[in-house]
Amino acid sequence: MQTQTRYYTPEEYLELEEKAEYKSEYRDGEIIPMTGGTTNHNKIAGNFYAYLKFGLKKQNYDVYIGDVRLWIPRYRQHTYPDIMVIQGEPIYTGANTTTVMNPLLIAEVLSKSTSNYDQSDKFMYYRSIPEFKEYILINQYQYHVMQYVKTDDSKWIFTELQSGSDILTLETIDFQIALSDLYEQVNFTQVNENE
Repeated sequence: MQTQTRYYTPEEYLELEEKAEYKSEYRDGEIIPMTGGTTNHNKIAGNFYAYLKFGLKKQNYDVYIGDVRLWIPRYRQHTYPDIMVIQGEPIYTGANTTTVMNPLLIAEVLSKSTSNYDQSDKFMYYRSIPEFKEYILINQYQYHVMQYVKTDDSKWIFTELQSGSDILTLETIDFQIALSDLYEQVNFTQVNENE
């Protein structure tokens, strides 16, 4: 016996999300509950956010962490990137200030359950955003950062960093961070296989 999958409109999703006790993503009609993050995931996202926020102080950028929703109209996706940087003013969808549409840079901290999705379909969805030019993927289980940068002729350049002494230099923003700072207080021996 096959069960029917219920499909929701973006408006129905937003109404449900407003009342929900936990966050969910919206993927072209389906509502996908988000898994909880590990302490390492939280530390890495927090470190990157804090260094970015301080490094971009008094510049024309806004830095957002985990709770701000992103709408990707071409693929009908609502998602919550770990870190987003918007240059200039945010472009909102709807009348509220909870959902943006114009990040310049997105960073995701990879988990076992989201790693493949973040590197494939989600990256494809993000690439449909005209303002989006840099994607940072951060492994939470070892020193490993993948950086994708869009060139002026719409090609994506890939750089990989794998040592605590490596420096992540952003290409779309005047900012750099040592991986030792990005991974500050992260304990690689604390690995939850279910995450």
